[in-house]
Amino acid sequence: MRALVTGGAGFIGSHLVDALLARGWEVVALDNLFTGRRSNVAHLADEPRFRLVEGDVCDARLVEELTCGCDVVFHLAAVVGVTHVIANPLAAMRTNVLGTENVLAAAYRHRVRVCVASSSEVYGQSEQVPFVEDGPRVLGPTWIPRWSYATAKALDEHLCFAYRDQGLEVSVVRYFNAYGPRTDPQGYGSVVARFVNQALSAEPLTVLGDGQQTRSFTYVSDSVEGTILAGTMPAALGEVLNLGSEEEITIEHLALEVIALTGSRSRLTYVPYEAAYGADFAEPRRRAPDGSKARRLIGFEPRVSLRDGLRRTIEWFRG
Repeated sequence: MRALVTGGAGFIGSHLVDALLARGWEVVALDNLFTGRRSNVAHLADEPRFRLVEGDVCDARLVEELTCGCDVVFHLAAVVGVTHVIANPLAAMRTNVLGTENVLAAAYRHRVRVCVASSSEVYGQSEQVPFVEDGPRVLGPTWIPRWSYATAKALDEHLCFAYRDQGLEVSVVRYFNAYGPRTDPQGYGSVVARFVNQALSAEPLTVLGDGQQTRSFTYVSDSVEGTILAGTMPAALGEVLNLGSEEEITIEHLALEVIALTGSRSRLTYVPYEAAYGADFAEPRRRAPDGSKARRLIGFEPRVSLRDGLRRTIEWFRG
């Protein structure tokens, strides 16, 4: 089997590359190294079944060339992280939508199966928690950049299903707060990374808002396993699947857990959302997946508990 992994030098993408290689696949990774890093795949320098191509998914000709001859495309390339999206929403939307259109169009022409990475962000501020794949999506005003990412990922999904109706073999996965080794040490897009970095540096852990907002965190190996299942199993074709742990935790509790596991003397400091991201910012109060569909169709079940995953992540940061 041969796969193209867009965003293959990124956090989840590089772990996906490792997992596919371990299964005997040949893998080409496409990454523009905006948030991806060469160091994430440096250990594969002498691996003959792997190739890293520095380029952009917005380059339709390059995507076409790399897609030809593949069995599956795992499309993970995107501008992610609240900080990056708010800083340049136009660039984020162009990359996230145009890049996906390029991948789907190339896969359609060459009859290649595609698994597209979406996000729990598409649910927005829906209060029907845990989120089910066919549940309502509730987004805020269009002038708030926070919602442009959710809208772009939702449009990606619409494109997937439009191509499905034309005969493309495609599936969609919605990630829920993946974390683990190789996350950006500065914490862009990952509260876990930010907390661990602050705790190990004996700095106050920055909790946004009152800390009572909840999230579900998924260790990266579980996210990767679900992605491979969704990209290869017949039952996932034409479907959108939540990939996430159903263990819900408040951000305040997460911060305290990180302090306990690191043995840090750090304290918590509470910062209003407006101070961090400006006045026009909105954050969902709860976010947790219903995993029953993924269990039923592809047998996906997260295996790594939050505490065990945090220990592994802390060990990597210390290294």
